[in-house]
Amino acid sequence: MTELARLKFYATQPHACSYLPNEQATTLFLDPSQPMDMHVYAELSDLGFRRSGDHLYRPHCQGCNACIPARIPARSFQANRQQRRILKRNTDLSVQAVRPSFNEEYYKLYARYIEQRHADGDMYPPNRDQFCTFLVRDLPFSRFYEFRLSGRLLAVAVTDVLPNGLSAVYTFYDPSEERRSLGRYAILWQIGEAARLGLQAVYLGYWIKNCRKMNYKTQYRPLELLVNHRWVTLT
Repeated sequence: MTELARLKFYATQPHACSYLPNEQATTLFLDPSQPMDMHVYAELSDLGFRRSGDHLYRPHCQGCNACIPARIPARSFQANRQQRRILKRNTDLSVQAVRPSFNEEYYKLYARYIEQRHADGDMYPPNRDQFCTFLVRDLPFSRFYEFRLSGRLLAVAVTDVLPNGLSAVYTFYDPSEERRSLGRYAILWQIGEAARLGLQAVYLGYWIKNCRKMNYKTQYRPLELLVNHRWVTLT
């Protein structure tokens, strides 16, 4: 913790919350001049920080603590019946890890995903600059996990491989393949990969009780939440 104590952080001005209507949000950022060090990032992830592009951040809102960091302990995870069906349904997919880069295959899949699944969100409409700034960062710990069916790209899980776990940055997938539940499958695959690598957890970002889009995170058990600076198991 001594190294973390020397770091500088900056808070944004209050702005409209992306998750809860009629709420104002403030975000705490690590000083952007600080090099993106994997070990610092890992320690900060245990304190609830996430990565977006070149920035590490966490919510820092006055009077609101609705955004709760969530992670899945990889070795103690037990798939339920529905999750086992999803795993079985996708056994025909191949997965390959590659370094982040831009190409039209990735971008077209991303654009279709945003247009069809998140047209009400703050990433709509998609554009190439936004895609690159958000996801295409050639950092030594970052991976694009490609999920393919006979060579056809169905999904990409953007994931950071850290000493304490996998941080699930973002997943985008073919919205026409709804039967496969590709978003859920990507999480299940990452849990298995974290266990295979001997890593502690898969970091899922934030869970917000009153945000419907976040409800899926509680389907993974056990789930740990960072409450009052301690990771506790959701019961």
